[in-house]
Amino acid sequence: MNDIQFRKSYSAWIGSSYPVQPERKNPSQTGPAEKASFSEVLKNVQGGLKFSKHALRRMEERQIKVSPELMTRMDGAVKQAKAKGVRDALMMSGDTAFIVHVPSSTVVTMMNGGKMKENIFTNIDGAVIL
Repeated sequence: MNDIQFRKSYSAWIGSSYPVQPERKNPSQTGPAEKASFSEVLKNVQGGLKFSKHALRRMEERQIKVSPELMTRMDGAVKQAKAKGVRDALMMSGDTAFIVHVPSSTVVTMMNGGKMKENIFTNIDGAVIL
């Protein structure tokens, strides 16, 4: 995925600090500059909340939009759930549901709208309404 497609697809998650052409680690390098990976950008922007590959795939397939404000609320909810001893939480925001593995602060999967009506949520020990 080139930089323009990346910025277009994930612009809600990245701030203006995302480097278009990161600086080279060593000025004597002759190869192309290394770009930050998507997970590194998310980790820097989101303060620890991560997305599994499966969750990212579901987000794209189901065209789920996640705003920076929602990410901030989810990050705070994960910290509160950790303090309560929750391991796997169902987080609801409007018509979108997220399953989050709390100890690793990782969104495991997500669904929206009609998909929630077709599913039963299992293996969760907490729920958070965002």
